[in-house]
Amino acid sequence: MSNQTEANKKWQEKNRDRSRYLRNRSTARNFVKKQATLEDLEELKALIREREVESSES
Repeated sequence: MSNQTEANKKWQEKNRDRSRYLRNRSTARNFVKKQATLEDLEELKALIREREVESSES
């Protein structure tokens, strides 16, 4: 295993929450860009609007 790979693994283990967040964000972006249908996009827009309202209330 290369030094960079080992360093990446060590960082991911040390920063589990941040690593999970970045991985999930990447997955979501790739889905939207490459696979989402118009129906999927409409549903996601509705979910985003709901989330924005929740965030602004807290």
